[in-house]
Amino acid sequence: MMNVVALMGRLTADPELRTTPSGISVCRFTLAVDRNYAKAGTERQTDFINCIAWRQTAEFVSRYFVKGQLAALDGSIQTGSYTDNNGNKRYTFEVVVNNMNFTGDRRERDGGGSRQSSYSGSSYDSAPRQDAAPAPTYSSGSAGDFSDLPLDDDLPF
Repeated sequence: MMNVVALMGRLTADPELRTTPSGISVCRFTLAVDRNYAKAGTERQTDFINCIAWRQTAEFVSRYFVKGQLAALDGSIQTGSYTDNNGNKRYTFEVVVNNMNFTGDRRERDGGGSRQSSYSGSSYDSAPRQDAAPAPTYSSGSAGDFSDLPLDDDLPF
């Protein structure tokens, strides 16, 4: 059996970190995810997916993600049910987040919300290092950029 979810969308509000009575961090938030299709003559629909993150993932999400920011996550679906005040049985579902990742460019992340991350690692510096060699590019697409694989070798797949 398999229960795997992968989503990319925008946070509808700043995530809020809470702590359970036993001291475990938990963070709930909603992700707005556009559908891949739209009927002719109509606008594309958006689904609002309730998500929950626990422990270190919850702390990471609450610290580095803000309302409106584009994010990608993977996790699993968790279902539940309850009886409302009128005696009707209601069903719920939410995505339990395993991993959450930044998407989009850094300017969008930094300018998109009210908070900025305090991460100051050199890999996030906007100006290139002076002593760094330029990264190789393969935009020419010439045959010399690639090598042929021998046909007599066993391939690992």
